[in-house]
Amino acid sequence: MAPSSPAFVSPAMASAAAQKQKQMVPCMYIFGDSLVDSGNNNNIMSLARANYRPYGVDFAGGAPPGRFTNGLTVVDFLADMLGFRPPLIPAYAMAQPGDFARGLNFASGAAGIRAETGNNLGRHYPLSEQVEHFQAALRQMGPNATTPERLGRCIFYVGMGSNDYLNNYFMPNYYTTSQSYDPAAYAAGLLSMVKKFNRGGGGKMAGAKFVYLDTVRTGRWLAANAGGNGFTVLDRGCCGVGRNNGQITCLPMQQPCDDRSKYVFWDAFHPTEAANRIYAARQFNSSSASGDAYPMSISQLAAL
Repeated sequence: MAPSSPAFVSPAMASAAAQKQKQMVPCMYIFGDSLVDSGNNNNIMSLARANYRPYGVDFAGGAPPGRFTNGLTVVDFLADMLGFRPPLIPAYAMAQPGDFARGLNFASGAAGIRAETGNNLGRHYPLSEQVEHFQAALRQMGPNATTPERLGRCIFYVGMGSNDYLNNYFMPNYYTTSQSYDPAAYAAGLLSMVKKFNRGGGGKMAGAKFVYLDTVRTGRWLAANAGGNGFTVLDRGCCGVGRNNGQITCLPMQQPCDDRSKYVFWDAFHPTEAANRIYAARQFNSSSASGDAYPMSISQLAAL
């Protein structure tokens, strides 16, 4: 759907059923890159920003919010599914102290797991700095909000890694990473790490429950079932520059496609709101057969 769902317009316009939905976890903290950034890069010197039209063209509330899509991101939908009202988790850069205990989004466009990733695009917040921001937020919260029992019930969403390829490994003229790792070594460990942590091998994280979200698998499922989900355009961005709008992100004030609900990709790298909705639903409701989430879905994790 190109327009935002009515549940996201305002609390007053949300359905009665949605208003009564119980919040499943006390808080949600988000770390990641442009796929889940909600505006942390808006006011820094970076090429990785989305605080201009046509980004946010379908986002209710006026000014472009800094999300790298036409409307809502996958974590926006997940927050709604988890029962947060209003559903949006604020960007750390724009949050008020009263927001901190409920949840914060620390994600930053161009960020990666490696500290140097994305430096070719200017200022941003790599994973290590996002964790520092979380630690700073904890220091500002009251003691009741930071007890191990409460934080241990929260959802911590980490969505990054693609920039460690796109804006690092695949740029040998700018980074030396590909000289230090062969492709297999660089890719090794994501799923095996989750299994290790869930076996109790996480040290200080023992007792935490980890879920691996296989977005590659979900993307393949979406491509194979595009028509049944209303998509007719899989090989072209709704806006952008270059072949199939797939080489550069949307330019300021560029006219996007008319019917965003038919497109899987918003620009060269990011899904449309319609695709994000499906990614979130698959992650939230995944069964063992679908393999979108391992070893359990987000809804099952929240219910523990």
